Amino acid sequence: MADGSTYADGSTYIENFTDGPGGWLHCVGNGDDGVRRLQMEDGAAVSRSPWWIDYNHAPPGAGYLHLLFGLHTQHGPYLRDAFKEIGGSNRFIEGGFPTDFTNAQVTLRLKGELELRGTQLVFLAQAKVGNHVVGHLLVGQPFEITPQWSEQTVTLVPDPQQWQCLGSRHDRTETYGWGDIGDVLRDLNVDILLVLHPVDVVPSPPLEGDPHKLRAGEEYSVDRSRLPQGYVMLDEIRIQFAKKP
Repeated sequence: MADGSTYADGSTYIENFTDGPGGWLHCVGNGDDGVRRLQMEDGAAVSRSPWWIDYNHAPPGAGYLHLLFGLHTQHGPYLRDAFKEIGGSNRFIEGGFPTDFTNAQVTLRLKGELELRGTQLVFLAQAKVGNHVVGHLLVGQPFEITPQWSEQTVTLVPDPQQWQCLGSRHDRTETYGWGDIGDVLRDLNVDILLVLHPVDVVPSPPLEGDPHKLRAGEEYSVDRSRLPQGYVMLDEIRIQFAKKP
Protein backbone atom coordinates (compact mmCIF):
# COMPACT_ATOMS: atom_id res chain seq x y z
CA MET A 1 0.00 0.00 0.00
CA ALA A 2 1.28 3.41 -0.91
CA ASP A 3 1.62 5.98 1.84
CA GLY A 4 1.49 9.76 1.93
CA SER A 5 5.07 10.07 0.72
CA THR A 6 4.11 8.75 -2.71
CA TYR A 7 2.97 12.14 -3.95
CA ALA A 8 5.04 15.29 -3.99
CA ASP A 9 3.87 18.52 -2.42
CA GLY A 10 1.26 20.24 -4.55
CA SER A 11 -0.44 17.03 -5.71
CA THR A 12 -4.20 17.04 -6.32
CA TYR A 13 -6.79 14.50 -5.23
CA ILE A 14 -9.88 14.41 -7.47
CA GLU A 15 -13.07 12.41 -6.94
CA ASN A 16 -15.88 12.80 -9.48
CA PHE A 17 -17.91 9.68 -8.53
CA THR A 18 -17.99 8.33 -12.07
CA ASP A 19 -17.01 4.90 -10.75
CA GLY A 20 -18.97 4.77 -7.50
CA PRO A 21 -18.45 6.51 -4.15
CA GLY A 22 -14.66 6.06 -4.05
CA GLY A 23 -14.68 5.44 -0.31
CA TRP A 24 -17.03 8.31 0.53
CA LEU A 25 -19.80 7.42 2.97
CA HIS A 26 -23.08 8.72 4.36
CA CYS A 27 -23.05 8.79 8.18
CA VAL A 28 -26.18 7.68 10.05
CA GLY A 29 -24.94 6.76 13.53
CA ASN A 30 -22.18 5.37 15.72
CA GLY A 31 -20.53 1.96 15.45
CA ASP A 32 -20.24 -0.55 12.60
CA ASP A 33 -23.80 0.12 11.46
CA GLY A 34 -23.27 3.88 11.48
CA VAL A 35 -22.69 4.40 7.76
CA ARG A 36 -24.62 3.83 4.55
CA ARG A 37 -23.58 3.73 0.91
CA LEU A 38 -23.96 7.09 -0.77
CA GLN A 39 -26.84 7.45 -3.18
CA MET A 40 -25.68 8.13 -6.73
CA GLU A 41 -27.72 10.10 -9.27
CA ASP A 42 -26.60 11.25 -12.73
CA GLY A 43 -22.95 10.67 -11.81
CA ALA A 44 -23.13 12.67 -8.57
CA ALA A 45 -23.31 11.69 -4.90
CA VAL A 46 -26.55 12.72 -3.19
CA SER A 47 -27.39 13.22 0.47
CA ARG A 48 -31.04 13.75 1.45
CA SER A 49 -32.89 14.56 4.64
CA PRO A 50 -33.91 13.40 7.17
CA TRP A 51 -30.37 13.18 8.52
CA TRP A 52 -29.09 11.53 11.66
CA ILE A 53 -28.49 13.91 14.56
CA ASP A 54 -24.85 13.55 15.61
CA TYR A 55 -25.00 14.11 19.38
CA ASN A 56 -21.34 13.25 20.11
CA HIS A 57 -20.45 16.93 20.50
CA ALA A 58 -23.52 18.17 22.35
CA PRO A 59 -22.84 20.98 24.86
CA PRO A 60 -20.39 21.49 26.47
CA GLY A 61 -19.11 20.63 22.99
CA ALA A 62 -19.84 22.73 19.90
CA GLY A 63 -23.31 21.29 19.38
CA TYR A 64 -25.23 18.98 17.08
CA LEU A 65 -24.39 18.06 13.47
CA HIS A 66 -25.81 16.45 10.37
CA LEU A 67 -23.11 14.43 8.56
CA LEU A 68 -23.79 14.47 4.81
CA PHE A 69 -20.56 13.15 3.24
CA GLY A 70 -17.45 11.64 4.83
CA LEU A 71 -14.12 10.11 3.77
CA HIS A 72 -11.48 8.36 5.87
CA THR A 73 -7.97 9.57 5.13
CA GLN A 74 -5.88 6.56 6.18
CA HIS A 75 -6.09 2.93 7.21
CA GLY A 76 -6.47 2.30 10.92
CA PRO A 77 -9.03 1.60 13.64
CA TYR A 78 -11.43 4.29 12.41
CA LEU A 79 -11.75 2.72 8.96
CA ARG A 80 -13.65 -0.41 9.95
CA ASP A 81 -14.04 -3.39 7.62
CA ALA A 82 -17.76 -2.69 7.36
CA PHE A 83 -17.00 0.84 6.15
CA LYS A 84 -14.61 -0.46 3.50
CA GLU A 85 -17.26 -2.80 2.14
CA ILE A 86 -19.92 -0.08 1.98
CA GLY A 87 -17.77 2.71 0.56
CA GLY A 88 -15.77 0.60 -1.87
CA SER A 89 -12.21 1.38 -2.88
CA ASN A 90 -11.01 4.49 -1.06
CA ARG A 91 -9.21 6.28 -3.85
CA PHE A 92 -7.68 8.81 -1.46
CA ILE A 93 -5.89 6.12 0.56
CA GLU A 94 -5.19 3.88 -2.44
CA GLY A 95 -3.69 6.86 -4.24
CA GLY A 96 -1.23 7.51 -1.41
CA PHE A 97 -2.24 11.11 -0.84
CA PRO A 98 -0.71 12.93 2.14
CA THR A 99 -2.48 13.65 5.43
CA ASP A 100 -0.85 17.06 5.85
CA PHE A 101 -3.77 19.32 4.88
CA THR A 102 -2.14 22.56 6.02
CA ASN A 103 -3.14 25.31 3.55
CA ALA A 104 -4.72 22.78 1.19
CA GLN A 105 -7.44 24.09 -1.11
CA VAL A 106 -10.71 22.12 -1.17
CA THR A 107 -12.94 22.70 -4.19
CA LEU A 108 -16.47 21.35 -4.46
CA ARG A 109 -18.83 21.27 -7.42
CA LEU A 110 -22.25 21.04 -5.83
CA LYS A 111 -25.89 22.05 -5.93
CA GLY A 112 -29.02 21.40 -3.93
CA GLU A 113 -32.25 22.64 -2.48
CA LEU A 114 -32.04 23.09 1.26
CA GLU A 115 -33.91 24.76 4.07
CA LEU A 116 -30.89 25.49 6.24
CA ARG A 117 -32.82 26.57 9.36
CA GLY A 118 -29.85 28.30 10.90
CA THR A 119 -27.18 25.83 9.80
CA GLN A 120 -24.26 26.15 7.39
CA LEU A 121 -22.61 23.55 5.18
CA VAL A 122 -19.00 23.45 6.37
CA PHE A 123 -15.85 21.36 6.08
CA LEU A 124 -14.98 19.21 9.12
CA ALA A 125 -11.47 17.91 9.79
CA GLN A 126 -10.87 15.17 12.39
CA ALA A 127 -7.53 13.79 13.56
CA LYS A 128 -6.19 11.66 16.38
CA VAL A 129 -4.03 14.03 18.42
CA GLY A 130 -2.50 12.40 21.45
CA ASN A 131 -5.17 10.23 23.07
CA HIS A 132 -8.22 11.96 21.60
CA VAL A 133 -9.94 12.60 18.30
CA VAL A 134 -10.01 16.36 17.76
CA GLY A 135 -12.44 17.83 15.24
CA HIS A 136 -12.60 21.36 13.84
CA LEU A 137 -15.32 23.02 11.73
CA LEU A 138 -14.27 25.56 9.09
CA VAL A 139 -17.03 28.00 10.13
CA GLY A 140 -15.18 30.96 8.60
CA GLN A 141 -15.62 29.60 5.05
CA PRO A 142 -19.04 27.97 4.62
CA PHE A 143 -20.25 26.57 1.31
CA GLU A 144 -23.35 28.03 -0.35
CA ILE A 145 -26.06 25.68 -1.59
CA THR A 146 -27.74 26.85 -4.81
CA PRO A 147 -30.21 25.16 -7.19
CA GLN A 148 -27.63 25.38 -10.00
CA TRP A 149 -24.22 23.77 -10.07
CA SER A 150 -21.50 25.97 -8.62
CA GLU A 151 -17.80 25.50 -7.92
CA GLN A 152 -16.54 26.80 -4.60
CA THR A 153 -13.11 26.68 -2.97
CA VAL A 154 -12.04 26.96 0.67
CA THR A 155 -8.49 27.07 2.00
CA LEU A 156 -7.57 25.10 5.11
CA VAL A 157 -5.50 27.79 6.80
CA PRO A 158 -4.30 26.97 10.35
CA ASP A 159 -5.95 30.14 11.67
CA PRO A 160 -8.00 29.42 14.82
CA GLN A 161 -10.26 32.38 14.00
CA GLN A 162 -11.53 30.42 10.98
CA TRP A 163 -12.34 27.23 12.89
CA GLN A 164 -14.51 25.98 15.75
CA CYS A 165 -13.34 23.02 17.80
CA LEU A 166 -16.02 20.35 18.29
CA GLY A 167 -14.94 19.10 21.71
CA SER A 168 -17.13 16.45 23.32
CA ARG A 169 -20.43 15.77 25.04
CA HIS A 170 -20.25 14.93 28.74
CA ASP A 171 -19.83 11.15 28.32
CA ARG A 172 -17.59 10.92 25.23
CA THR A 173 -14.50 12.64 26.65
CA GLU A 174 -12.47 9.42 26.53
CA THR A 175 -12.79 9.53 22.73
CA TYR A 176 -13.19 13.20 21.75
CA GLY A 177 -11.34 16.26 23.00
CA TRP A 178 -10.18 19.78 22.36
CA GLY A 179 -6.97 20.84 20.61
CA ASP A 180 -5.27 23.14 18.12
CA ILE A 181 -6.29 23.26 14.47
CA GLY A 182 -2.64 23.37 13.42
CA ASP A 183 -2.08 19.91 14.93
CA VAL A 184 -5.18 18.54 13.22
CA LEU A 185 -4.24 19.84 9.77
CA ARG A 186 -0.62 18.74 10.09
CA ASP A 187 -1.69 15.08 10.23
CA LEU A 188 -5.38 14.76 9.35
CA ASN A 189 -5.38 11.04 10.04
CA VAL A 190 -9.04 10.18 10.76
CA ASP A 191 -11.52 11.68 8.28
CA ILE A 192 -12.88 14.68 6.44
CA LEU A 193 -16.59 15.46 6.25
CA LEU A 194 -19.14 17.91 4.90
CA VAL A 195 -21.63 18.70 7.64
CA LEU A 196 -24.51 20.96 8.58
CA HIS A 197 -23.96 22.89 11.82
CA PRO A 198 -25.28 24.09 14.24
CA VAL A 199 -28.40 21.92 14.22
CA ASP A 200 -31.13 23.34 16.47
CA VAL A 201 -32.20 20.39 18.64
CA VAL A 202 -35.33 21.03 20.69
CA PRO A 203 -37.06 18.20 22.61
CA SER A 204 -40.67 17.53 21.62
CA PRO A 205 -42.44 17.37 24.02
CA PRO A 206 -40.25 19.41 26.41
CA LEU A 207 -38.08 17.52 28.90
CA GLU A 208 -37.27 18.18 32.50
CA GLY A 209 -33.56 18.52 33.21
CA ASP A 210 -30.66 18.86 30.79
CA PRO A 211 -31.46 17.29 27.38
CA HIS A 212 -27.77 17.42 26.38
CA LYS A 213 -27.10 14.54 28.77
CA LEU A 214 -29.36 12.34 26.64
CA ARG A 215 -29.02 11.21 23.02
CA ALA A 216 -31.15 13.40 20.77
CA GLY A 217 -33.37 11.46 18.41
CA GLU A 218 -32.74 8.20 20.26
CA GLU A 219 -33.56 8.78 23.92
CA TYR A 220 -36.04 11.55 23.19
CA SER A 221 -37.94 12.93 20.19
CA VAL A 222 -37.01 16.26 18.67
CA ASP A 223 -38.97 19.01 16.93
CA ARG A 224 -38.30 18.11 13.29
CA SER A 225 -39.62 21.45 12.06
CA ARG A 226 -36.39 23.03 13.37
CA LEU A 227 -34.10 20.67 11.44
CA PRO A 228 -32.68 21.27 7.94
CA GLN A 229 -34.59 19.69 5.08
CA GLY A 230 -33.71 19.03 1.46
CA TYR A 231 -30.83 17.53 -0.47
CA VAL A 232 -27.25 18.24 -1.55
CA MET A 233 -25.60 16.82 -4.67
CA LEU A 234 -21.82 16.59 -4.90
CA ASP A 235 -20.45 16.17 -8.40
CA GLU A 236 -16.73 16.59 -7.75
CA ILE A 237 -14.29 17.27 -4.94
CA ARG A 238 -10.71 18.37 -5.50
CA ILE A 239 -8.03 18.78 -2.86
CA GLN A 240 -4.95 20.71 -3.92
CA PHE A 241 -2.20 20.11 -1.39
CA ALA A 242 0.07 23.03 -0.63
CA LYS A 243 3.67 23.06 -1.72
CA LYS A 244 6.05 23.25 1.21
CA PRO A 245 8.60 26.09 1.27
